[in-house]
Amino acid sequence: MPNELVITAPRAVEIAPYDDPPLRVDHVRADAIVSGISHGTEIALYRGVSPFDRKRFDLDLRLFEKDADAAPYPMRPGYEWVGKVSAVGTAVRGIAPGDIMHATLPHRETQTVTIADDSSSAWLIVPAELEPERAAVLHSAAIALQAVHDAGIKPGDRVAVFGLGTLGLLAVQLARLSGAGWIAAVDPIETRRNQAERFGADRTLDTDGSDAGRDIKLAAAREGVDVAIEFSGRYAALHQAMRSARLGGTVVAAGFYVGSAGSELRLGEEFHHNRLTLAGSMSGWGAPHRAPGWNRSRLRTTALDLLVRARLDVDALVTHRFPFQQAADAYELVDKRPDETLRVVLTY
Repeated sequence: MPNELVITAPRAVEIAPYDDPPLRVDHVRADAIVSGISHGTEIALYRGVSPFDRKRFDLDLRLFEKDADAAPYPMRPGYEWVGKVSAVGTAVRGIAPGDIMHATLPHRETQTVTIADDSSSAWLIVPAELEPERAAVLHSAAIALQAVHDAGIKPGDRVAVFGLGTLGLLAVQLARLSGAGWIAAVDPIETRRNQAERFGADRTLDTDGSDAGRDIKLAAAREGVDVAIEFSGRYAALHQAMRSARLGGTVVAAGFYVGSAGSELRLGEEFHHNRLTLAGSMSGWGAPHRAPGWNRSRLRTTALDLLVRARLDVDALVTHRFPFQQAADAYELVDKRPDETLRVVLTY
């Protein structure tokens, strides 16, 4: 019987058995090779901070509604799963046992997916030349690409990226590929700032004990950046992103924000007086893409193409590997020692 990862309570990770469903004619089954842990969304949920606690997201009204029966646990997190196809249904064409598959599905030892036209955004076949571990950042690259699209970066633009985890470091590279003329990269962790410099950032800044927004504005011709993208999910960082933007500039909120902003986000200051545009960046939950002709599936296939052609450097992003059975240790490491980690992966 295969096993899956289940978060049963804040900071409580279990490995639990499950049954594979019978293989239908339109099914593909795959065995796990590696899966990546999201250090933003997953760790926030692991810590017990969730907008879904006693609430549900009504997809009809597009509102969070109070629901006394709703609870975030038990939870089966994950969206960077890579495995080898082991069986295919009789109606499946173009996929064979031995193919490598990426799926935006939870951490578990097997996946059984339906191969249909409307499910193409949940899975992709990975070309043989792309190693499975590098493929385990595919959806993260798509998320970063979504944020760069939402930013509308033009050749020559001045750009600031706040939060230099995996997503932020991918966004630094994507901003450069999009023609950014000058890039500032902001994070309190020195090793991440150093990595951003290797990826092409012109200026790196430490958020601790500094006014990063003001420093960026002074460095960017005393005008500020055309666009700032915030990935950390911290309200204080989002406020600094607003401080860094020029008059009439754009700020993209791409982090997973939880809890109350309190006094860390003050919309009556730069946001109001500089007439900034604030754009939320989200490709899931049925959210449409802002650019005509783009959707979640196209974001993922484009990210895959960038990885296959080595247009994105992801080798340095994977910092730790844990056997699947030691997943609790992996989550604890990311939770308690974020200065040592970028992308932690589970191996099977």
